[in-house]
Amino acid sequence: MAKEREKKLYVALLGNYAAELKLLLTTLLLLCAVATLLQFLPSRFTISASDLRVCISRVTQTTQTIPNSTNATSPPVTATASASASASPLVASLSSTTSPSPPPPSPPPPSPPSSEQILPDGTIKRVFNPYGSAAYNFVTMGAYRGGLDTFAIIGIASKPLHVYAKPTYECAWFSLAGDKKKLSTTVGYKILPDWGYGRVYTVVIVNCTFPIPVNADNSGGKLVLFASTSGGGDASFNTTDRIEALTEQPRTLDTTLFSSKPKYDYLYCGSSLYGNLNPQRVREWIAYHVKFFGPRSHFVIHDAGGVHPQVLEVLKPWMDLGYVTLHDIRDQERFDGYYHNQFMVVNDCLHRYKFMAKWMFFFDVDEYIYVPPKSTIKSVLDSLSEYSQFTIEQMPMSSKLCLTSDYGKTYRKWGFEKLVYKDSKKGIRRDRKYAVQPRSLYATGVHMSQNLAGKTTHKTEGKIMYYHYHGTIAEKRESCKMLINSTEITYDKTPYVLDTTMRDIAGVIKKFELKMIGDRLQHKTRQ
Repeated sequence: MAKEREKKLYVALLGNYAAELKLLLTTLLLLCAVATLLQFLPSRFTISASDLRVCISRVTQTTQTIPNSTNATSPPVTATASASASASPLVASLSSTTSPSPPPPSPPPPSPPSSEQILPDGTIKRVFNPYGSAAYNFVTMGAYRGGLDTFAIIGIASKPLHVYAKPTYECAWFSLAGDKKKLSTTVGYKILPDWGYGRVYTVVIVNCTFPIPVNADNSGGKLVLFASTSGGGDASFNTTDRIEALTEQPRTLDTTLFSSKPKYDYLYCGSSLYGNLNPQRVREWIAYHVKFFGPRSHFVIHDAGGVHPQVLEVLKPWMDLGYVTLHDIRDQERFDGYYHNQFMVVNDCLHRYKFMAKWMFFFDVDEYIYVPPKSTIKSVLDSLSEYSQFTIEQMPMSSKLCLTSDYGKTYRKWGFEKLVYKDSKKGIRRDRKYAVQPRSLYATGVHMSQNLAGKTTHKTEGKIMYYHYHGTIAEKRESCKMLINSTEITYDKTPYVLDTTMRDIAGVIKKFELKMIGDRLQHKTRQ
């Protein structure tokens, strides 16, 4: 009886797991069949670890891209939206009809890398699999009219592309009316103004001069740049990017701008400001130059990370009075160009404000323009009006040496008031800064322009100069490191002489600041 009972139990168990047993037997049969089949395949057929990684990465990319794209395009759910949706079926239906369209499909995954092959003659055919992009073909910062038929497009591009290849540019003007047809085309003439200083990117100014005036009827239009690599980067391709550089809406073109008297007599184009700047030094610099250039002047400041809240607090009173315009250019740090892309920045400033100033100055915020007594900036520039450009002599000042008489009072004095020793070394070439009549320029540089119509002069000694306090703009500790009671001294193997030119006018500048903006900054900054 016991054996018969065990036999019935065994049969019952088999009946309960019959489906699982069938699946197990089928799987074993398939594995045996695959093992038998593999014996007849060529020995070169293998599944490598790299092949498995490609398959796995494809699956991972697909699963990650879908939720990310959904999150990027789906608006956040707010209390207002949910309340309005539950208030009425009509509101809910309206909101559903205006909901954003579903996200576009993710781009197809890259094709798997090619593998090397053995050719019939026994040669091993090697392959090269490109990934990504080393640098962009063109990065635009701005595009501006230079007249009825000419434009300038300012940007940066891959430096190796321009050094070792021959990229080309074509400019086209499209109508906004009707079928947006192409009305005129011209070859884009490129200018590389950064003297070879570029890094991954170099500065490119594309001049587009059409054979006829465009948008002469003020109906609007669009400037399009076709930037072609011409086989640079990959000789198998001639990649052309279509760049919509500038759009003019109907009835917005003011042609009188090109011939009317400019708004400002003097406009300052600043290079990229970066780093931890001393707000007190910026305060002194802007107060001095507003006084120096006068009421028909303007200052364009470019913030590449240097205008922190304390510096902004110093600039804001002058912005409110209309003397300063601040541009946030921090995003250019994404692109590795020379010195925070300062060549691109000054060229954008040149073309953006080209018709707004009679004279345009290029120098730094640790430099102070000066003209001798009995002269004014107007009288000096009137004497140089026949020139499109002139350069300015440098007066290098010590950033450490001060007078003994200032002992105990240095913290109350302004930088150019207490730093009074000038480098007197002879026979060396020093950097110069410059000023231009901007309507004569096609492009510009940091120390001078090489792309202009008209004459340049360097013979300005005794007429106009700039005092340079190098290394002080980012120094937040006390500048005076040594107090001296002498008219001459040699320090760190450099001879210095006493020069109180700037010190003598510090009181006038302080009174001017107080008159213009009050005492709002007097206790905000430190020496």
